[in-house]
Amino acid sequence: MKFKINRDHFATGLQQVLNVVGTRATMPILSNVLLQAEDGGVALTTTNLDLGIRCRIKAEVSQPGALTLPVRKLAEIVKALPNLEVSIESTPGHQAKISSGGSMFRIMGIGKEEFPQLPSFADKHKFKLPQADVARMLKSVSYAQSTDENRYILNGVYFNFADGKLTLVATDGRRLALVSHEVAVSEANAGSLILPAKTVAELSRLLGQGATAQITFNDRQAAFEIEIGEAASGNGLVDSIYLVSKIVEGNYPNYRQVIPKETEHRVKVERELLAECVQRAALVTSDKNNSVRLKATKNLLEISAQSPEFGESHETMAIAFAGTEVQIAFNPQFLLDPLRALAHDEVFFEFKDELSPGIFKTLDSFLCVIMPLRLN
Repeated sequence: MKFKINRDHFATGLQQVLNVVGTRATMPILSNVLLQAEDGGVALTTTNLDLGIRCRIKAEVSQPGALTLPVRKLAEIVKALPNLEVSIESTPGHQAKISSGGSMFRIMGIGKEEFPQLPSFADKHKFKLPQADVARMLKSVSYAQSTDENRYILNGVYFNFADGKLTLVATDGRRLALVSHEVAVSEANAGSLILPAKTVAELSRLLGQGATAQITFNDRQAAFEIEIGEAASGNGLVDSIYLVSKIVEGNYPNYRQVIPKETEHRVKVERELLAECVQRAALVTSDKNNSVRLKATKNLLEISAQSPEFGESHETMAIAFAGTEVQIAFNPQFLLDPLRALAHDEVFFEFKDELSPGIFKTLDSFLCVIMPLRLN
Protein backbone atom coordinates (compact mmCIF):
# COMPACT_ATOMS: atom_id res chain seq x y z
CA MET A 1 0.00 0.00 0.00
CA LYS A 2 1.36 3.40 -0.98
CA PHE A 3 -0.43 6.73 -1.39
CA LYS A 4 -0.13 10.53 -1.08
CA ILE A 5 -2.87 12.49 0.65
CA ASN A 6 -3.67 16.02 1.78
CA ARG A 7 -2.99 16.30 5.52
CA ASP A 8 -6.14 18.31 6.30
CA HIS A 9 -8.36 16.00 4.23
CA PHE A 10 -6.87 12.99 6.01
CA ALA A 11 -7.46 14.62 9.42
CA THR A 12 -11.10 15.35 8.46
CA GLY A 13 -11.68 11.74 7.43
CA LEU A 14 -10.17 10.39 10.64
CA GLN A 15 -12.35 12.75 12.66
CA GLN A 16 -15.45 11.36 10.90
CA VAL A 17 -14.71 7.78 12.01
CA LEU A 18 -13.03 8.39 15.38
CA ASN A 19 -16.12 8.64 17.62
CA VAL A 20 -17.14 5.03 17.09
CA VAL A 21 -13.94 3.76 18.72
CA GLY A 22 -14.25 3.39 22.49
CA THR A 23 -11.44 4.46 24.82
CA ARG A 24 -11.27 0.93 26.27
CA ALA A 25 -11.70 -1.45 23.34
CA THR A 26 -12.28 -5.13 24.20
CA MET A 27 -9.82 -6.22 21.46
CA PRO A 28 -6.72 -4.33 20.16
CA ILE A 29 -8.05 -4.42 16.58
CA LEU A 30 -11.13 -2.41 17.64
CA SER A 31 -8.84 0.53 18.50
CA ASN A 32 -7.64 0.60 14.89
CA VAL A 33 -8.85 2.17 11.66
CA LEU A 34 -8.80 0.06 8.49
CA LEU A 35 -7.11 1.97 5.64
CA GLN A 36 -7.95 0.62 2.18
CA ALA A 37 -6.19 2.41 -0.68
CA GLU A 38 -7.65 1.96 -4.17
CA ASP A 39 -9.02 3.87 -7.21
CA GLY A 40 -7.90 7.39 -6.34
CA GLY A 41 -9.03 7.27 -2.73
CA VAL A 42 -8.58 5.77 0.72
CA ALA A 43 -11.51 4.19 2.60
CA LEU A 44 -11.36 4.64 6.40
CA THR A 45 -13.38 2.17 8.50
CA THR A 46 -13.83 1.79 12.28
CA THR A 47 -16.15 -0.41 14.32
CA ASN A 48 -16.97 -1.35 17.92
CA LEU A 49 -18.98 -4.41 16.73
CA ASP A 50 -22.29 -2.68 17.59
CA LEU A 51 -21.69 0.32 15.34
CA GLY A 52 -19.44 0.73 12.30
CA ILE A 53 -18.62 3.64 10.00
CA ARG A 54 -16.81 4.04 6.68
CA CYS A 55 -15.89 7.14 4.67
CA ARG A 56 -13.68 7.71 1.63
CA ILE A 57 -11.02 10.42 1.16
CA LYS A 58 -9.41 11.55 -2.10
CA ALA A 59 -5.80 10.35 -2.42
CA GLU A 60 -3.14 9.69 -5.05
CA VAL A 61 -2.79 5.90 -4.85
CA SER A 62 0.32 4.43 -6.45
CA GLN A 63 0.03 0.99 -4.85
CA PRO A 64 -3.34 -0.41 -3.68
CA GLY A 65 -3.45 -2.24 -0.36
CA ALA A 66 -4.84 -2.28 3.17
CA LEU A 67 -3.61 -2.03 6.74
CA THR A 68 -5.02 -1.15 10.16
CA LEU A 69 -3.43 1.47 12.43
CA PRO A 70 -4.30 2.80 15.93
CA VAL A 71 -6.84 5.50 15.05
CA ARG A 72 -6.37 7.94 17.93
CA LYS A 73 -2.57 7.96 17.64
CA LEU A 74 -2.79 8.25 13.86
CA ALA A 75 -5.17 11.22 14.16
CA GLU A 76 -2.77 12.96 16.60
CA ILE A 77 0.19 12.41 14.28
CA VAL A 78 -1.61 13.54 11.10
CA LYS A 79 -2.83 16.72 12.81
CA ALA A 80 0.73 17.59 13.89
CA LEU A 81 2.46 16.99 10.52
CA PRO A 82 4.34 20.04 9.15
CA ASN A 83 3.41 19.92 5.43
CA LEU A 84 0.11 19.58 3.55
CA GLU A 85 1.40 16.67 1.45
CA VAL A 86 1.61 13.40 3.36
CA SER A 87 3.04 10.11 2.03
CA ILE A 88 2.02 6.80 3.56
CA GLU A 89 3.31 3.34 2.67
CA SER A 90 3.03 -0.04 4.32
CA THR A 91 6.26 -1.84 5.25
CA PRO A 92 6.87 -5.46 6.37
CA GLY A 93 5.57 -6.52 9.78
CA HIS A 94 2.26 -4.62 9.45
CA GLN A 95 3.97 -1.25 9.85
CA ALA A 96 3.27 2.05 8.10
CA LYS A 97 5.79 4.76 7.21
CA ILE A 98 4.31 8.27 7.35
CA SER A 99 6.34 11.13 5.83
CA SER A 100 5.63 14.86 5.58
CA GLY A 101 8.32 17.53 5.05
CA GLY A 102 11.14 16.76 7.48
CA SER A 103 8.98 14.47 9.65
CA MET A 104 8.91 10.67 9.44
CA PHE A 105 6.97 8.23 11.62
CA ARG A 106 6.92 4.46 11.59
CA ILE A 107 3.70 3.18 13.19
CA MET A 108 2.94 -0.36 14.33
CA GLY A 109 -0.30 -1.72 12.91
CA ILE A 110 -2.27 -4.97 12.71
CA GLY A 111 -3.02 -6.96 9.56
CA LYS A 112 -6.29 -6.24 7.75
CA GLU A 113 -7.34 -9.91 8.11
CA GLU A 114 -8.10 -9.40 11.82
CA PHE A 115 -10.39 -6.41 11.22
CA PRO A 116 -14.12 -7.30 11.57
CA GLN A 117 -15.99 -6.61 8.33
CA LEU A 118 -18.92 -4.23 8.43
CA PRO A 119 -22.04 -6.37 8.07
CA SER A 120 -23.80 -6.35 4.74
CA PHE A 121 -27.39 -7.48 4.82
CA ALA A 122 -30.40 -8.07 2.65
CA ASP A 123 -32.42 -4.96 3.37
CA LYS A 124 -36.03 -5.56 4.13
CA HIS A 125 -36.97 -1.86 4.20
CA LYS A 126 -35.40 1.06 2.29
CA PHE A 127 -36.16 4.79 2.36
CA LYS A 128 -34.45 7.89 0.96
CA LEU A 129 -34.98 11.04 3.05
CA PRO A 130 -33.74 14.64 3.08
CA GLN A 131 -30.87 14.90 5.57
CA ALA A 132 -32.17 18.22 6.92
CA ASP A 133 -35.53 16.62 7.84
CA VAL A 134 -33.95 13.63 9.62
CA ALA A 135 -31.55 15.92 11.52
CA ARG A 136 -34.41 18.21 12.61
CA MET A 137 -36.56 15.26 13.72
CA LEU A 138 -33.75 13.64 15.72
CA LYS A 139 -33.00 16.94 17.46
CA SER A 140 -36.72 17.31 18.29
CA VAL A 141 -36.89 14.03 20.26
CA SER A 142 -33.45 12.62 21.16
CA TYR A 143 -33.15 14.49 24.50
CA ALA A 144 -36.07 12.37 25.84
CA GLN A 145 -34.25 9.01 25.45
CA SER A 146 -33.80 7.05 28.68
CA THR A 147 -30.30 6.65 30.14
CA ASP A 148 -31.41 3.92 32.57
CA GLU A 149 -29.67 0.71 31.48
CA ASN A 150 -32.36 -1.38 33.15
CA ARG A 151 -34.86 0.01 30.64
CA TYR A 152 -32.75 -0.81 27.59
CA ILE A 153 -35.78 -0.80 25.27
CA LEU A 154 -36.08 2.98 25.92
CA ASN A 155 -32.34 3.66 25.40
CA GLY A 156 -32.82 4.90 21.85
CA VAL A 157 -35.15 6.54 19.36
CA TYR A 158 -38.07 4.61 17.86
CA PHE A 159 -38.47 4.98 14.07
CA ASN A 160 -41.86 3.97 12.66
CA PHE A 161 -42.52 4.01 8.92
CA ALA A 162 -46.29 3.56 8.50
CA ASP A 163 -49.48 5.30 7.32
CA GLY A 164 -47.66 7.57 4.88
CA LYS A 165 -45.29 9.07 7.43
CA LEU A 166 -42.15 8.56 9.47
CA THR A 167 -42.72 8.98 13.21
CA LEU A 168 -39.86 9.34 15.70
CA VAL A 169 -40.49 8.78 19.41
CA ALA A 170 -38.29 8.93 22.50
CA THR A 171 -39.29 8.57 26.15
CA ASP A 172 -37.69 7.96 29.54
CA GLY A 173 -40.99 7.29 31.34
CA ARG A 174 -41.29 10.83 32.74
CA ARG A 175 -41.57 12.64 29.40
CA LEU A 176 -42.24 11.66 25.81
CA ALA A 177 -41.27 13.48 22.61
CA LEU A 178 -42.83 12.65 19.24
CA VAL A 179 -42.43 14.13 15.75
CA SER A 180 -43.71 12.92 12.40
CA HIS A 181 -43.05 13.79 8.76
CA GLU A 182 -44.82 12.74 5.56
CA VAL A 183 -42.99 9.96 3.69
CA ALA A 184 -44.13 7.66 0.90
CA VAL A 185 -44.57 4.29 2.64
CA SER A 186 -45.94 1.29 0.77
CA GLU A 187 -47.60 -1.53 2.69
CA ALA A 188 -44.72 -3.88 1.86
CA ASN A 189 -42.08 -1.35 2.91
CA ALA A 190 -43.68 -0.36 6.25
CA GLY A 191 -41.65 -1.22 9.35
CA SER A 192 -40.09 0.03 12.56
CA LEU A 193 -36.85 -0.09 14.52
CA ILE A 194 -35.29 1.24 17.74
CA LEU A 195 -32.01 3.02 17.04
CA PRO A 196 -29.57 2.91 20.01
CA ALA A 197 -28.61 6.20 21.69
CA LYS A 198 -24.95 5.94 20.59
CA THR A 199 -26.04 5.57 16.95
CA VAL A 200 -28.51 8.45 17.31
CA ALA A 201 -25.68 10.71 18.53
CA GLU A 202 -23.38 9.64 15.70
CA LEU A 203 -26.09 10.01 13.05
CA SER A 204 -27.01 13.49 14.35
CA ARG A 205 -23.35 14.52 14.07
CA LEU A 206 -22.95 13.23 10.50
CA LEU A 207 -26.17 14.53 8.94
CA GLY A 208 -26.12 17.81 7.05
CA GLN A 209 -23.17 17.01 4.76
CA GLY A 210 -25.35 16.55 1.67
CA ALA A 211 -28.92 16.53 0.38
CA THR A 212 -30.19 13.02 1.11
CA ALA A 213 -29.67 10.05 3.41
CA GLN A 214 -30.75 6.50 2.65
CA ILE A 215 -31.84 4.21 5.48
CA THR A 216 -32.10 0.46 5.03
CA PHE A 217 -32.99 -1.90 7.86
CA ASN A 218 -34.12 -5.38 8.83
CA ASP A 219 -34.96 -7.07 12.14
CA ARG A 220 -31.39 -6.89 13.49
CA GLN A 221 -29.57 -3.92 12.02
CA ALA A 222 -29.87 -0.62 10.18
CA ALA A 223 -27.58 1.17 7.74
CA PHE A 224 -27.46 4.84 6.79
CA GLU A 225 -25.82 6.05 3.60
CA ILE A 226 -25.22 9.77 4.06
CA GLU A 227 -24.65 11.64 0.83
CA ILE A 228 -21.66 14.02 0.68
CA GLY A 229 -22.37 17.46 -0.78
CA GLU A 230 -20.04 20.05 -2.31
CA ALA A 231 -19.10 21.66 1.02
CA ALA A 232 -17.99 18.35 2.52
CA SER A 233 -16.26 17.20 -0.68
CA GLY A 234 -14.04 20.29 -0.33
CA ASN A 235 -12.66 18.54 2.77
CA GLY A 236 -11.59 15.62 0.59
CA LEU A 237 -14.61 13.44 1.43
CA VAL A 238 -16.10 11.62 -1.56
CA ASP A 239 -19.32 9.74 -2.34
CA SER A 240 -21.02 9.10 1.00
CA ILE A 241 -20.50 8.11 4.61
CA TYR A 242 -21.76 4.65 5.50
CA LEU A 243 -22.99 4.02 9.05
CA VAL A 244 -24.19 0.56 10.08
CA SER A 245 -25.61 -0.28 13.50
CA LYS A 246 -27.24 -3.02 15.51
CA ILE A 247 -30.74 -2.07 16.57
CA VAL A 248 -32.32 -2.48 20.00
CA GLU A 249 -34.20 -5.78 19.87
CA GLY A 250 -37.65 -5.89 21.41
CA ASN A 251 -41.03 -4.18 21.13
CA TYR A 252 -41.30 -0.48 21.86
CA PRO A 253 -44.05 0.27 24.42
CA ASN A 254 -47.40 1.66 23.27
CA TYR A 255 -46.47 5.33 23.46
CA ARG A 256 -49.93 6.50 22.34
CA GLN A 257 -51.33 5.53 25.76
CA VAL A 258 -49.19 8.24 27.35
CA ILE A 259 -50.53 11.06 25.17
CA PRO A 260 -53.55 12.66 26.91
CA LYS A 261 -56.72 12.40 24.85
CA GLU A 262 -57.94 15.80 26.01
CA THR A 263 -56.66 18.89 27.79
CA GLU A 264 -58.73 21.79 29.07
CA HIS A 265 -56.45 24.71 28.24
CA ARG A 266 -54.25 25.62 25.28
CA VAL A 267 -52.10 28.76 25.25
CA LYS A 268 -49.69 30.09 22.67
CA VAL A 269 -46.26 30.92 24.11
CA GLU A 270 -43.14 32.57 22.71
CA ARG A 271 -40.64 29.72 22.77
CA GLU A 272 -37.45 31.70 23.43
CA LEU A 273 -39.07 33.97 26.02
CA LEU A 274 -40.50 31.02 27.96
CA ALA A 275 -37.12 29.22 27.83
CA GLU A 276 -35.36 32.31 29.20
CA CYS A 277 -37.92 32.70 32.01
CA VAL A 278 -37.69 29.01 33.02
CA GLN A 279 -33.89 29.11 32.90
CA ARG A 280 -33.73 32.18 35.16
CA ALA A 281 -36.35 30.83 37.57
CA ALA A 282 -34.44 27.54 37.85
CA LEU A 283 -31.29 29.32 39.08
CA VAL A 284 -32.51 28.99 42.69
CA THR A 285 -33.50 25.31 42.46
CA SER A 286 -31.43 22.61 44.16
CA ASP A 287 -31.09 18.83 43.88
CA LYS A 288 -33.72 18.40 46.60
CA ASN A 289 -36.05 21.12 45.28
CA ASN A 290 -35.66 20.75 41.54
CA SER A 291 -38.97 22.10 40.27
CA VAL A 292 -40.41 25.26 38.76
CA ARG A 293 -44.04 26.22 39.16
CA LEU A 294 -46.15 27.49 36.26
CA LYS A 295 -49.21 29.46 37.31
CA ALA A 296 -51.70 30.53 34.62
CA THR A 297 -53.99 33.40 35.58
CA LYS A 298 -55.92 35.85 33.40
CA ASN A 299 -53.59 36.74 30.47
CA LEU A 300 -50.51 36.01 32.58
CA LEU A 301 -48.12 33.08 33.08
CA GLU A 302 -46.08 33.21 36.28
CA ILE A 303 -42.95 31.06 36.51
CA SER A 304 -41.48 30.67 39.99
CA ALA A 305 -39.11 28.47 41.96
CA GLN A 306 -37.77 28.23 45.49
CA SER A 307 -35.43 26.22 47.69
CA PRO A 308 -34.39 26.55 51.37
CA GLU A 309 -30.72 26.65 50.27
CA PHE A 310 -30.92 29.54 47.77
CA GLY A 311 -34.21 31.45 48.13
CA GLU A 312 -36.84 32.17 45.48
CA SER A 313 -37.35 33.53 41.96
CA HIS A 314 -40.33 34.93 40.12
CA GLU A 315 -40.87 35.59 36.38
CA THR A 316 -43.95 36.70 34.44
CA MET A 317 -44.92 36.68 30.77
CA ALA A 318 -48.08 37.69 28.95
CA ILE A 319 -50.30 34.97 27.46
CA ALA A 320 -53.84 34.86 26.07
CA PHE A 321 -55.63 32.94 28.85
CA ALA A 322 -59.12 33.47 30.21
CA GLY A 323 -59.67 30.27 32.22
CA THR A 324 -59.67 29.69 35.97
CA GLU A 325 -56.30 29.78 37.76
CA VAL A 326 -54.14 26.63 37.26
CA GLN A 327 -50.81 25.76 38.88
CA ILE A 328 -48.50 22.93 37.79
CA ALA A 329 -44.90 22.10 38.79
CA PHE A 330 -42.31 20.56 36.44
CA ASN A 331 -38.65 19.58 36.37
CA PRO A 332 -37.14 22.70 34.71
CA GLN A 333 -34.86 20.65 32.45
CA PHE A 334 -37.87 18.82 31.05
CA LEU A 335 -39.37 22.17 30.04
CA LEU A 336 -36.11 23.53 28.62
CA ASP A 337 -35.12 20.51 26.48
CA PRO A 338 -38.01 20.70 23.96
CA LEU A 339 -37.98 24.52 23.94
CA ARG A 340 -34.28 24.52 23.01
CA ALA A 341 -34.60 21.72 20.48
CA LEU A 342 -37.36 23.39 18.44
CA ALA A 343 -36.82 26.05 15.79
CA HIS A 344 -40.37 27.47 15.75
CA ASP A 345 -41.04 30.68 17.64
CA GLU A 346 -44.70 29.74 17.99
CA VAL A 347 -45.29 26.89 20.44
CA PHE A 348 -48.54 25.82 22.11
CA PHE A 349 -48.69 24.63 25.71
CA GLU A 350 -51.65 22.46 26.73
CA PHE A 351 -52.58 21.58 30.31
CA LYS A 352 -55.47 20.52 32.51
CA ASP A 353 -54.68 20.57 36.25
CA GLU A 354 -51.81 20.09 38.69
CA LEU A 355 -51.94 16.27 38.44
CA SER A 356 -52.11 16.00 34.65
CA PRO A 357 -49.21 16.14 32.16
CA GLY A 358 -48.31 19.32 30.28
CA ILE A 359 -47.89 19.14 26.51
CA PHE A 360 -45.80 21.27 24.16
CA LYS A 361 -47.07 21.21 20.55
CA THR A 362 -46.22 22.88 17.26
CA LEU A 363 -48.31 23.14 14.12
CA ASP A 364 -46.11 20.60 12.30
CA SER A 365 -46.67 17.26 14.03
CA PHE A 366 -44.46 17.69 17.10
CA LEU A 367 -45.48 17.12 20.69
CA CYS A 368 -43.74 16.62 24.01
CA VAL A 369 -45.63 15.23 27.01
CA ILE A 370 -44.13 16.12 30.40
CA MET A 371 -45.26 14.53 33.66
CA PRO A 372 -45.88 17.03 36.48
CA LEU A 373 -44.21 17.08 39.91
CA ARG A 374 -46.13 17.23 43.16
CA LEU A 375 -46.83 20.80 44.26
CA ASN A 376 -45.24 21.56 47.64
